[in-house]
Amino acid sequence: MEEVIASQMLHRLLSWESADLPGNYETPAEIKESIGLGIAFSVVLLVAAQRMYWSYSYEGAETTVTTHFYSLILITSTLRAIWFLLPDNILKMSFTPSAVMAFSHDLWVSTFLHDLIKSLGSISLFSIFILILVFWSSILKKFFEPDARRRRDAPMRTFLILIAVLVAIVGINCTFFLSQLYSSECLILVNAIVLAVVSLICVAQIFYFSKQFQEVLTTLGVINQVSTESQIKRIVWITWTGIIFFVLRAIIETVFAGTLILFYLVHGTVDKIFGHEWWDIYVMVKYWCEVVILVLMLYILQSPFTTTSREYQPVPDSAENQNALAGISTPKPPHIPAKTGMVV
Repeated sequence: MEEVIASQMLHRLLSWESADLPGNYETPAEIKESIGLGIAFSVVLLVAAQRMYWSYSYEGAETTVTTHFYSLILITSTLRAIWFLLPDNILKMSFTPSAVMAFSHDLWVSTFLHDLIKSLGSISLFSIFILILVFWSSILKKFFEPDARRRRDAPMRTFLILIAVLVAIVGINCTFFLSQLYSSECLILVNAIVLAVVSLICVAQIFYFSKQFQEVLTTLGVINQVSTESQIKRIVWITWTGIIFFVLRAIIETVFAGTLILFYLVHGTVDKIFGHEWWDIYVMVKYWCEVVILVLMLYILQSPFTTTSREYQPVPDSAENQNALAGISTPKPPHIPAKTGMVV
């Protein structure tokens, strides 16, 4: 009997058959919350766009690298702003997630697009730190293996490969949904699990590379008899910013996925967890954390820690854009209060 019940519950998750979609449109409080988050991401968007314009005003590999980060922040904030500012009643979909099977309900397209925009925004956000880790790894390899031959564009190639893997995972998840292997409930569950795993990996990598990078900068400072304190401070800021964010994100996604599975096993549905109260808490905590992390990254990129010293020797055989990552700042327009520099 228990096996039969378990089989029915699994079938419920993988193949939603109900034709009725609950009319869970936004409440006045949720509309205000969505508008507030949409405005916050829009402000980040405008600042990132302005910073990109300033970066394009100057030539050099360093500004090119910095522009990559501003571009990712711009893409992330744009996707998030669209996700929050586009009214749900225009898409004619439920505010809280509902179990929808592809091609079996009039609203499946809007539900799918809503989840797709959210997933792409998460990938763009995570890619900011992935790019930092890729450049850190490249610099450390050049320091510890100065005689090894590598492609000049190796860091960006590695970055694009990693992002392609994440996009492929999202694509596979979407393909399973479109193939009617499971409903939008499972689509959300898989996304939460993937983000939790990637968050934990990022925490481990940030801690590992940060420790090595600080040791390298300290060594270079001693050898060249110059202070690398400003560069180390920037590394510390990035390290703790990234670790705190990804630990919180891993906890949020793990609790969310675990609670979803638990509610489903107990009740045979996730309607209760996707009710307005729980969903509002999840959205508020998760996305205000994203706003904070983007603002902090803009602050770090502004490089208030930098010094004007350029006396110490660069990492052996490193390209200009790699040297920029060691803490050399970009020249600023006269009206910018602080130097716009690289983040590492």
